[in-house]
Amino acid sequence: MNGIRKTMAAAAITGSMLIGGVVGAVLYGATVIPAAAATTAASPSPTTPSAASGPFVSNETAAHEATESAAREAQENAGQVPTVP
Repeated sequence: MNGIRKTMAAAAITGSMLIGGVVGAVLYGATVIPAAAATTAASPSPTTPSAASGPFVSNETAAHEATESAAREAQENAGQVPTVP
């Protein structure tokens, strides 16, 4: 009878550990999913300052003009946002 009691106790402990693990995983998953959804939904899409402020206006100061390349100056003169250094 003593061996049967040990087996039943071991089975009860093992069963409770399994059930506790499943319940813990379900609760953890239920708390992580809404948190992840809330952070992705709340992040606004980034906007560039030039797109938000209207048409591109080039910087024509002497200090700026001295350091820029001819390709960049051509883009600025064409009214384009420079894509070259």
